[in-house]
Amino acid sequence: MNKFYPSGYPYSVNEGYLRYTQFRALQHVTRAALSVLSTQSLLFAAGLRPTPAQATAVSWILKDGMQHVGKVICSNWGARMDSEPKRWRLLGLHVGCFILFAADVLYDIGIGLEVLSPLCPHLFLEVAGLGNFAKGIAVVAARATRLPIYSSFAKEGNLSDLFAKGEAFSTLFTVIGIGVGIQLASTICASMQGKLVAGPLLSIIHLYSVSEEMRATPINTLNPRRTAMVVDDFLKAGVVSSPSDLRYRENLLFNLQLKEDTGNVKVGKAMHKTIKPSRLLELKQVFHEEKFLLNLGNKGVDMVLEQDASGEDALRGWLVAAYAAQVVSSSRHELSASVMHEAYHKMNGVFPIFLKELQNKGWHTDRFLDGTGSRFAL
Repeated sequence: MNKFYPSGYPYSVNEGYLRYTQFRALQHVTRAALSVLSTQSLLFAAGLRPTPAQATAVSWILKDGMQHVGKVICSNWGARMDSEPKRWRLLGLHVGCFILFAADVLYDIGIGLEVLSPLCPHLFLEVAGLGNFAKGIAVVAARATRLPIYSSFAKEGNLSDLFAKGEAFSTLFTVIGIGVGIQLASTICASMQGKLVAGPLLSIIHLYSVSEEMRATPINTLNPRRTAMVVDDFLKAGVVSSPSDLRYRENLLFNLQLKEDTGNVKVGKAMHKTIKPSRLLELKQVFHEEKFLLNLGNKGVDMVLEQDASGEDALRGWLVAAYAAQVVSSSRHELSASVMHEAYHKMNGVFPIFLKELQNKGWHTDRFLDGTGSRFAL
């Protein structure tokens, strides 16, 4: 316990840490085992046994270089990873939005390509290079999201202890996974047919483990999705949900529409795309002391934040949008300046209590992580 869990465990961490570590152990074992199988396949494909084509030294260098290319590309998505660390640990978005990439899904795709390389040795460089490219993106996404995930468990300023023990934990079960992989490689997976059976099975267990890890993690920073859920619970049930309450309700894979009951707020569009110049002066008069502007869009309310807006500012704007949506739905009025005024005064009446309860539940309201969302400067 002292070697692999933080000092003072379980009182020094937030709820869910035990389940997180259990599935982390399982995913490290399966991941390491898959790595052994892929390495064996690559060596076979490269000429350890007779093959139609031999891999050259240049091919190996290019293959390894593709992983670095993937890392460089993925490093551009850091802000999105801060906003959605759980989702990016499992799922990242490829440039151009053509393909949905997942950190661990990509890693398993890369491993899978390497395992299959003996089937097409004449395409060794293409298959192994593409596999390494996928793994490079996966590695960056996993490492970049590690800190916010550890931070969500730190309860007593013990982030360094959590990180150190987490790395020891990972190392132990990676070594166990290597042992499992060696055993499989010398028995069941000595043939290609065995790899085609064991590989997908290990991959499924690996991805399930990562998914359960992320579901157990109580992220305590505000982003658009978690803010919508918190506001929705407050308006419907009069309760403020904690990070632990929301962790199993977050959708980690799909970017679903935000809740209509909370105004269906959308954050991140540039101000010139959401607010016409003729409307800007009117909105500034309604929200003259605020660091947000709200405007009715085609399918909801667009919220634009000032450069230095905090989580509290975003929460205030979200509550105004939610109360305005309630007025519009109950009285069938249009979203006018008078409706905004009414919703704004209602928000001011409840916000101090709402904010205090949020902070008591462990939410960090000093910042709002909206990814790469555009903000305005006065």
